[in-house]
Amino acid sequence: MTTKIMFVCLGNICRSPTAEGVFRGLAGQAGLNVNVDSSGTSGWHNGDLPDSRAMAEADARGYDLSGQRSSQLKSQDFHDFDLILCMDNSNIANAEAIRPDGAKAVVKLFLDYVPNQPLREVPDPYYEHNFEAVFDLIEDASRGLIADLS
Repeated sequence: MTTKIMFVCLGNICRSPTAEGVFRGLAGQAGLNVNVDSSGTSGWHNGDLPDSRAMAEADARGYDLSGQRSSQLKSQDFHDFDLILCMDNSNIANAEAIRPDGAKAVVKLFLDYVPNQPLREVPDPYYEHNFEAVFDLIEDASRGLIADLS
C-alpha cells in the first residue's frame, strides 16, 4: 500500500517544499512506496517556485526542488492523503479549519517524528534566514518518519 503524505506550511515556498523534496529523496533511498506533495494554508504564492534560498540549500545537499510549484491546501486533500504533516501549530489550526466531515487524514506536527528534539515547530526561514538549520530539522524529521513507516 502506498502512503500518501502532504507537507504543509503557510506559503508553500520554504518549509513544506523543503520537506517534500527532502522526504522524497530519503524515502526513495530507503525504498519506501510513498506519494508525497506539499501545500500552504495560504494561496499567496500559488504557482511560484520554492524560495531561491531553499533551492540553493537543497542543491547543496543533493535534493531537487525545481519541479515544485506552490499550491494551497484544499479540503479534498483530507480525503486524498493519509498524513498531513504541518510545520507549526498555526498551520495545524488553519488546516483543521477546512477539514471536511468524514476526512480520514491524520494531522500532526512534522517534528513529532523527532522525539528528542526540543523544538516542536519548524521555524520559518523566510524571515529568520536560517535555511541550514531548517534543513537539518527536516532531514531529522524525515528520517524519523521513514523509520515509523518502515
